Amino acid sequence: MSVTTLTAVLGEEDYVVSLNARQHEVLADEPEEIGGKDQGLTPYELILGGLGSCTSITLKMYAQRKGWKVDDIDVKLEMTTEKGETPVITRRIKVHGDLAPDQCDRLLQIANSCPVHKLLANPINIESALFDV
Repeated sequence: MSVTTLTAVLGEEDYVVSLNARQHEVLADEPEEIGGKDQGLTPYELILGGLGSCTSITLKMYAQRKGWKVDDIDVKLEMTTEKGETPVITRRIKVHGDLAPDQCDRLLQIANSCPVHKLLANPINIESALFDV
């Protein structure tokens, strides 16, 4: 079993959330046009960031195990949401390195195996409860 823990704290400043995991802190916020201070990524951007970082890390690890020459990996993500419709995430991947077409095809398959992709592509249970600090 693997357990990942993060604490999200919304203080006095509207919509600015401090996200803390291990020794790291990241801010989340909303854009100014909807009342935020634009001091951090939006919650949706954070989801895309998780998918993009997991995708690139998974591909780099796979290429290293195979001994393939991969320099950089760029992952561009876009999420489209329409009321009443299932959201669509478009992921475009560019691998910089000395790779044959069949190696690129394999990396695309591996991208779909990254743990965050699997998490987002399958049903998930979210259990909520109030707690005392």
